[in-house]
Amino acid sequence: MIDSTVHVRIARPSLDLAAAERFYVGGLGLAVQWRSTERVPGKHDLLMVGPPGGSWHFELTHDPERPMEPTPTAEDLFVVYLGAPVDEALIARLEEAGGTRVKAHNPYWDEFGVTVADPDGYQLVLCSRTWDA
Repeated sequence: MIDSTVHVRIARPSLDLAAAERFYVGGLGLAVQWRSTERVPGKHDLLMVGPPGGSWHFELTHDPERPMEPTPTAEDLFVVYLGAPVDEALIARLEEAGGTRVKAHNPYWDEFGVTVADPDGYQLVLCSRTWDA
């Protein structure tokens, strides 16, 4: 049964897991939940980040033998609903951690938040609204 207690993993490729960690942990403030610590031939390198105690995590993968080029589109969004105005200090931390503030493809996100591209070009949206299902 799929309900609110089900754990969710979102995965995407990264060309540089160290850069991704700087952005999502140092910039956004997520915690490293797990990372691969040794290079194992035939296996992907992994970095899993998420909120401490959360029911979801974000997994970034890298295959050093056959790297997959990230191919983000304007609608590949990772949206975080803050329920408060976006703190300029958070945006500055994300930019210092390798992010680039960008104009959103959908003007809704510019009206209600800020969009920052991560080091692989995927877009993080910090939304000032709350999520009401």
